[in-house]
Amino acid sequence: MSVGPLSKQAGRLAPYCLAIATGGVLLCASALVIPFPQLGIFAFVAGAVLLWSAILVRVLSYRQSLRRRRISDTLAACLENDAAAAFSTDMDGVIGYANRAALTRFGKHRGNSLAATLEDLFASPATTLSRLQSRALAKGAAREDVVLRHGHMRLSVHLIDGAGFLWRLENVAAQNAALDGGAISLPMLSLSKNNTILFMNEPLRRLIGHQAKTLDRIISDLPIRPGDVHALSAVDGRIYARVAQYESSATGRKELYFLPEVTPSVGEWDAFDALPVALLKVAVDGSILQSNRHSRELLAIPTHDKFNLGDLVEGLGRPVQDWVSDVAMGRARKPEFVRASRPQNDTFLQITLNRVEGKDGQVELIAVLSDATELKSLEAQFVQSQKMQAIGQLAGGIAHDFNNLLTAISGHCDLLLLRHDEADPEYGDLVQIHQNANRAASLVGQLLAFSRKQTLKPEVIDLRDTLSDLAHLLNRLVGEKVTLTLTHDVGLLPIRVDKRQLEQVIMNLVVNARDAMPTGGEIKVETRNEVLREGLARDRVTVPPGEYVIISVTDQGVGIPPERLPKVFEPFYTTKRTGEGTGLGLSTAYGIIKQTGGFIFVDSVVGAGTAFTIYLPAHTARAEAVVEAAHAPDSEGEVSAERGSGAILLVEDEAPVRAFASRALRLRGYTVIEAENAEEALETLEDKTLHIDVFVSDVIMPGMDGPSWVSEALKDRPGVKVVFVSGYAEDHFTAQQARIPNSSFLAKPFSLSELTAKVQAQFD
Repeated sequence: MSVGPLSKQAGRLAPYCLAIATGGVLLCASALVIPFPQLGIFAFVAGAVLLWSAILVRVLSYRQSLRRRRISDTLAACLENDAAAAFSTDMDGVIGYANRAALTRFGKHRGNSLAATLEDLFASPATTLSRLQSRALAKGAAREDVVLRHGHMRLSVHLIDGAGFLWRLENVAAQNAALDGGAISLPMLSLSKNNTILFMNEPLRRLIGHQAKTLDRIISDLPIRPGDVHALSAVDGRIYARVAQYESSATGRKELYFLPEVTPSVGEWDAFDALPVALLKVAVDGSILQSNRHSRELLAIPTHDKFNLGDLVEGLGRPVQDWVSDVAMGRARKPEFVRASRPQNDTFLQITLNRVEGKDGQVELIAVLSDATELKSLEAQFVQSQKMQAIGQLAGGIAHDFNNLLTAISGHCDLLLLRHDEADPEYGDLVQIHQNANRAASLVGQLLAFSRKQTLKPEVIDLRDTLSDLAHLLNRLVGEKVTLTLTHDVGLLPIRVDKRQLEQVIMNLVVNARDAMPTGGEIKVETRNEVLREGLARDRVTVPPGEYVIISVTDQGVGIPPERLPKVFEPFYTTKRTGEGTGLGLSTAYGIIKQTGGFIFVDSVVGAGTAFTIYLPAHTARAEAVVEAAHAPDSEGEVSAERGSGAILLVEDEAPVRAFASRALRLRGYTVIEAENAEEALETLEDKTLHIDVFVSDVIMPGMDGPSWVSEALKDRPGVKVVFVSGYAEDHFTAQQARIPNSSFLAKPFSLSELTAKVQAQFD
């Protein structure tokens, strides 16, 4: 009969039974002397209830003690001669019974807690006992293997019908010792969760000649492949044994058993395990007949399972069985690239199947496997670079065409503005058209920056002054929840960059850092000097030795996962949600930095933040004089209203651009001769009586390009000066322009004043 909740409560109240009875007697006696009848009746009833409660508690307590005594006697009868130590405890862990083995091993501990009794046996016994006791309360029983200072012990517990717990301590080392001396002498060892050796039996110690602490001292071809043959470092040299593994799901510990194998001999398939080539023997139906160790490692399969080749590889583009059948029939011999389906990491294989016939005429296939993962990775990188190049060419071409359109729009708008003053109703509309054309030109500049074909206007700057001027705008960009910190190196070297484009790069990086910290944080913008004595190789590029100015932008945001880091500079790739980013910010920054001659790298830790590091070549004193001479301040950028005189040959294949440029130059008093292409221009120059002062020519045109026809024309007219215009970057044809004397460059889109100022400068 089960012990109910009432009996348990009675057991707890038993020490107070006498006090309850005494209280009942006093209440009954007081009822006889109380002068008020109603109060006397109440006292008598209360005293009677207490007396009956005391009697009931005593009876139930006695029944419970009898039950415990019977359980104790039963345990004593069953476990007294048990070889394993056994204890019974109450719900609080206090020992009530200990068998002979427990008394011999631990002494008399009746009345003590089991945790205190076992505290010298293993670490943290109270935690282990509490864990097992909770499991026993839920499931009725539990057990766990506990690591001791010497060997390990199996500790089991059973719930005794609600009255307490029965504990048994089995010495597993003793069991293994019995195996050592018995008929079964199988080498074995026990491993912890982290593959530390907990126990080795005597046959294994005799086999390897020592007590090993790590698995690599025993097995030379790790990792463990259950069911496979491994090479063991034995006293007499290398031996082979098949490994059987038993793993406890409760504790995570493993036991390895070694079954000695005959040493492979020449001519047996197992001898191919020693070859550094992955081999399979495949039947005509695709099933794997034999495999060597290297093939099993590539395919992540054990030896004792039967697989079909179609279950192990994928990505062939047709059923694997069709390919196997074609090879078996002699219709195909070409190697195939496939992906192994079982390994967790992407593993690509090149498989060559060869048809062989046995002595009995049975057709089989020998498969040679090669790891092609690195080759596939290089192929993917090449495809990505080709895609990037194609997108860059497309962006450059689109930007070139847009620059022509914007030149015509902006130029004709300038012509209209000349005929209107601020009082005209149309003046405001024309100003809006002009401003939006300039905004469009800025967007086109981003496309050219991405394709690394934008026109840069480099100048020598002090980065500290640039960032100080930019700090107010950056603080407005980051908002109130984000703190922006600027730190500069003392004696920061100057750099030669396009100031406007560099500001754009820094703003892009700061905005990305702000978006990575939705709950706020700190963004650090740091600059410093760094001298590279040797080339710095990272991310498939090498930074040449030299002096550099480093700009780093660091945030405390969510970070970028490692698999996404190689893609952050790709165009249109963004980690933001749809509608929150275009994916052009970092690709534009990459294009600007690369065209400037610098390098940009990214490092990130998920949950800790991201750091972008920019390497820009420091401006050397040797090149300073040349740069200052080439970029000396002039009046080209100023709006010139002076009228000029002279003859200009204008060569432009875009009719709207040609029309605007022609009208603009004529308004300034120049004589303009127009040509649609280079061939028409050379035909015009065949007239020797025609005097030309300046050639104004587009660079990229159908047929002969600008530098080519100008070089041809200068043979007969060596004194003519040249102005090249283009929607591409100036460095797109720098080598050709260098061979043409007295030439200058004007980037599209250009305004009326910029065109006339550039031409007028050629007459000065």
